[in-house]
Amino acid sequence: MDASGLIRVVVAKPGPDEHDRGVKAVARALRDAGMEVIYTGLHQTPEQLVETAIQEDADVIGLSVVSGPDTALLARVVELLRERDAADIKVVAGGIIPDEDIPELLRLGVAHVFATGTPARAIVGWVQENAGSSA
Repeated sequence: MDASGLIRVVVAKPGPDEHDRGVKAVARALRDAGMEVIYTGLHQTPEQLVETAIQEDADVIGLSVVSGPDTALLARVVELLRERDAADIKVVAGGIIPDEDIPELLRLGVAHVFATGTPARAIVGWVQENAGSSA
């Protein structure tokens, strides 16, 4: 949270997939809830995402992913945040993520995984409760 108490969230659709309707809907819901949202768009690399999050003083990075190669992208984002001494920025993921992938993502340091169909209000609530906290 910045000095005014405003939660700052970087949202992106990394990887090769171009289905961004869901991430744009989440970005709107977060913005409508009073958060500052920085939407980086499609095809961002982990390095670009971490750099943006640090420059924007983000509290949360929200990534819309699909299983498989995107799991490695999530792990790399978490790793880069640690390397840059910015592990206080929480990484959350949503999208098409098989239930069996979720424990591994959490083990890697992803703070929360939102399954397909999670209501936007649940995502907003989680971010409001957890942004800026050590939980």
